[in-house]
Amino acid sequence: MVVIRLARGGSKKRPFFNVVVADSRERRDGRFIERVGFYNPVAAGSAEGLRMSLDRVTYWKGVGAQLSPTVERLVEQAKAQPAPAAAA
Repeated sequence: MVVIRLARGGSKKRPFFNVVVADSRERRDGRFIERVGFYNPVAAGSAEGLRMSLDRVTYWKGVGAQLSPTVERLVEQAKAQPAPAAAA
């Protein structure tokens, strides 16, 4: 089964997570199919805490991928965020 879940990165006491599409049999931080975003729970100030490619998440859900409960919550947060301004 294909799942969309978090893969941990960063260092000790400074977590950073990639939102990845992976085969459910792979290790948490192992091989993945596609990276669709990131989540930084300790982002401070003007640092970006969450970025997600919602069109890719929608595609993967359409072909049968399951979202982990945490990623499901993050997708809802990403939908509620205002769209980033286009760079001019």
